[in-house]
Amino acid sequence: MQFKDKFVDLSEPKVMGILNVTPDSFSDGGAYRQLDAALVQVQRMVDGGASFIDIGGESTRPGAQAVSTQQELDRVIPVIDAIKQRFDVVISVDTSKALVMQEAVIAGAGLINDVCALQEDGALSAASAAQVPVCLMHMQGKPRTMQTAPEYQDVVAEVYQFLLQRIAVCIQAGIKQQNIIIDPGFGFGKSLIHNYQLLASLERFLALDVVILAGMSRKSMIGLLLNRSVDERLAGSISAAMLAAQQGAKIIRVHDVQETVDALKVLTMMNAYKDNKK
Repeated sequence: MQFKDKFVDLSEPKVMGILNVTPDSFSDGGAYRQLDAALVQVQRMVDGGASFIDIGGESTRPGAQAVSTQQELDRVIPVIDAIKQRFDVVISVDTSKALVMQEAVIAGAGLINDVCALQEDGALSAASAAQVPVCLMHMQGKPRTMQTAPEYQDVVAEVYQFLLQRIAVCIQAGIKQQNIIIDPGFGFGKSLIHNYQLLASLERFLALDVVILAGMSRKSMIGLLLNRSVDERLAGSISAAMLAAQQGAKIIRVHDVQETVDALKVLTMMNAYKDNKK
């Protein structure tokens, strides 16, 4: 898949490292607000094998406060500029704001990762004009209230239908199907059971004929199941990543890059010999 000036071979799963330049993200809020600290973390993730660095300037955890467009620009653009100058990695911008998308791509981002699936004002036209791949995520409700009481008749069918519709809208707006990635939105307006129903049926989303991104790293679907705090969820996060990759997810979005890359190498090696036996 081509991400602006960089090509990534997605025949095997690749890892996207999370870089939150926010004060209030659920796992690492405040840790990388300073540019020097952010770049040290990027170096660590690139050395660990990350193919993508996903930069977010507004927390989307349940109950998080909204930030202005200018605040978000001030947080993410200097970081994108610095990463572009120093690292050979695809930069992803995690935003729902049209202007942030535009400015981030100008600064060097090669992927727009939108939890609102390009539904905010101007986002669809901005993403189409940017001519870089987009990731469309499903979310029931809004980040501030999405976990209050999520309800579905059939979570898998409803998420699938939403993503199918958004893919069609994007194609109609001029975004090529080969430039579309989908994310079922683990933890975004889903209960514990909803999340595992989605994970158990992730393979079904291959029928959408686009790349699947899965992001479960350190989320409450791990913590609630295992009764582990955020910094004790590594084993559960890697297990979830492996299960997603086994079902066809090609981009795994994580905090713990090196450990996930190692786990995926084991899966890739096993699959190579599995294929040879056929």
